[in-house]
Parts: sequence; structure tokens; C-alpha cells
Amino acid sequence: MPFDPLFLWETFIALLAGIPLALKLAVFSIAVGTVLAFSLALMRVSRRWWLDFPARFYIFAFRGTPLLVQIYIIYYGLSQFPGLRHSLLWPFLREAYWCALGALALNTAAYSAEIMRGGLLSVPAGQIEAARACGMARVLLFRRIIIPQAIRQMLPGYSNEVVLMVKSTSLASTITLMEITGIAAKLISETYRPVEVFACAGAIYLTMNFIAARLFALIEWSLWPERRKTRRPVDLADQKGELHV
Repeated sequence: MPFDPLFLWETFIALLAGIPLALKLAVFSIAVGTVLAFSLALMRVSRRWWLDFPARFYIFAFRGTPLLVQIYIIYYGLSQFPGLRHSLLWPFLREAYWCALGALALNTAAYSAEIMRGGLLSVPAGQIEAARACGMARVLLFRRIIIPQAIRQMLPGYSNEVVLMVKSTSLASTITLMEITGIAAKLISETYRPVEVFACAGAIYLTMNFIAARLFALIEWSLWPERRKTRRPVDLADQKGELHV
């Protein structure tokens, strides 16, 4: 098939219409998932088994099953229960957008919870004991000692989770949502040119994730003042990329 720059350009323009929906799914699912993940992380570090066990089971279930299966269960499976169809949740559960958003949020919460748990446990115990010895309240201890250091430790792993969630929004196309991949599938059914269409879609996802990775690299750079004189944000991002190769 001959190379057609005009077709690539028209395809690229058509796919841009799916970016707002993809970003909405990514941003809102990450926001909801972060709140849920923080609660799960606190439950995981708790010494009370009745808090730790439910969080452990939740994380095991959502990390151990494919995201696509979770989307199908929420979108297709929950409608089989008459109680849900007559509940106040049904106006949301019957909509593909809310089902995709819920599945993405629940999934990222499981992964983010373990990242946050690792960050919380990375804070030296000596600092916590010293703060308690000074009579520091628990809320103040979290705000001034634990949270700032935990954020530094978990940010590299959390940035990778955000990138994964941006890519995972493509699975929303399987339940009729017309985001980037959904529009791409529609164009392929009309033009029978999958290589060019998916190449354009991949370029859009690559650009979105590149911007997200650089933003997180900038945040990391701002949280380490001692590194500002020797390393730029781009250097930190490049170093992370080398470690994952």
C-alpha cells in the first residue's frame, strides 16, 4: 500500500477528538484511585488484622485479575442482579463511561496502595520515635514527618502507574466508549488500513505519556533541592528510563 501523508494527517486529526475523553478517564480514575489507595495503604500498615486482611485481599484480587475482565464484570456482569437494577446506583452502572471510570479507579487503587505502603514504611523508625518522644500529635507526625518523606520515595513508582493508567484507558473502547482507541477501531472498519491508524493512535499515546513523565520528573526535581545544582529534570527521567531497561 503506497504511503499517503494526507491520509495520516486526516487520521491524526480524527483521533484528536478522542483525547478529551481519554484524559477525563485517566485524570478522574487516578484521582479517585489515589484517595482509595491511601486508605488501603493505611490499612495495610495497620497492626490490626481486621484492617490489614480486607486491604490485602482487595489488592490481591485486583492485581491478580486482568483489567479487561474487571471492566467486563462491572459493565456486563452487575446488570444481572435485579437489586442493582432497581437501586440508586443503576443510573451510573448502566453507562459505559461510569463503568470504565470505576474499573480503572478500582484497579489503579490496588497498585497505588502498594506503592504508598512502601513509601510509608520507608520512613526511618528513629524519626517517628523521636517525634513521638517530643510529644508530637499523630496528625502532625503524619503531616510533617511521614508524608513528606513517603512522597519522595513513592513518586518514581507512582509516576509509572500514572503512565500505565493513561495507556489503560484504551480498554474503555471495548465497552463502546469512543476515546482514542475506539475512534481508531471505527476508522479501521471504514478504511481497512490498520497500520496507519494504529500508528497515529500510538503516537498520540506516546506524546501524552511523554508529557506526563516529564511533569513527574519536574516534580521529583523540585522535591530534591540538593540535586538541583547537578541534575536537570530531564536527567532524572532519563536515569529512570535506563533503570527500567
